[in-house]
Amino acid sequence: MAHPPPLFILILIFIIIIPSSKSTPFIVLHGIGDQCSNRGVKHFTEELSEWSGANGYCIEIGDGAWDSWFTPLQDQAEEVCNKVKQMKELSRGYNIVGLSQGNLIGRGVIEFCQGGPPVRNFISLGGPHAGTASVPMCGSSIMCIIADTLIKSEIYSDYIQAHLAPSGYLKLPNNIPAYLEKCRFLPRLNNELPEERNSTYKERFTSLQNLVLIMFEHDSVLIPKETAWFGYYPDGAFSPVVPPEQTQLYTEDWIGLKALNEAGKVKFISVEGNHLGISQRDMKKYVIPYLACKSSSDTEGGVDQGSSVPKVWEPSPFDRLFSMFNFLREHLRL
Repeated sequence: MAHPPPLFILILIFIIIIPSSKSTPFIVLHGIGDQCSNRGVKHFTEELSEWSGANGYCIEIGDGAWDSWFTPLQDQAEEVCNKVKQMKELSRGYNIVGLSQGNLIGRGVIEFCQGGPPVRNFISLGGPHAGTASVPMCGSSIMCIIADTLIKSEIYSDYIQAHLAPSGYLKLPNNIPAYLEKCRFLPRLNNELPEERNSTYKERFTSLQNLVLIMFEHDSVLIPKETAWFGYYPDGAFSPVVPPEQTQLYTEDWIGLKALNEAGKVKFISVEGNHLGISQRDMKKYVIPYLACKSSSDTEGGVDQGSSVPKVWEPSPFDRLFSMFNFLREHLRL
């Protein structure tokens, strides 16, 4: 009986071994006003792939920047859901890296996406998970303050909810009844509505292997910054900030955050810097271990640990102001 040639055996071993040694692929979901083709997000995705050895894909929604502002978050999450279900590369499971608003879209995919591939690890950088008390605007100039005030005055109207993405997670502590009644995305995502709580959302969220929540110590975009950890203001007041473990969402375990934490699967991480400004050292220490098959100690080499990565691109003050005043002029007749 003839023996198979050595080359055939080597090829067979290669086919069997190589797929099992690959890292789990990941997707990147960018923040508001951004897009996958922008240099910052593109570079960020490429570096994560290079350092982790995993294939990474930035998932675009619509045309990117414009749709990140003006497409409702439920629609954005549905678009990502459809895309990940069509990607064969993700069929065995994948990880999510979220940037700012992109984290809420990522959680929408985890909780709402029916029949999608499993999400293993969710790494959140500066996500407004408990909401934000201010629309992500262009800064503290008088023009921005005026625009912010005008938007807040109508933020829970049906029209704004249907046409301005951040309205889906603007949570004004002094107007919680309107938030619960009219806000179309975050109350559902966080299972805040007693008569509409969905155990499936909790079941899907608690299926995560790891939830990494990264808060930026000098974050001036998220109000309060602790929302990145699910901390928030008490109902009816803008102070003090309630730690995540003391919120109703946690103590009553509406989405499974408490269950995940008690299982040792939640990492509350605080890093230096403003919103999305993260160093290479912190990326390699807190992000890469959850994207790579190798241990975290293997991710310490390769780049200067003290150097910093350029901040993931965010729209300039002019870009934000221009977008918001165009919206106000065209749709609110101001």
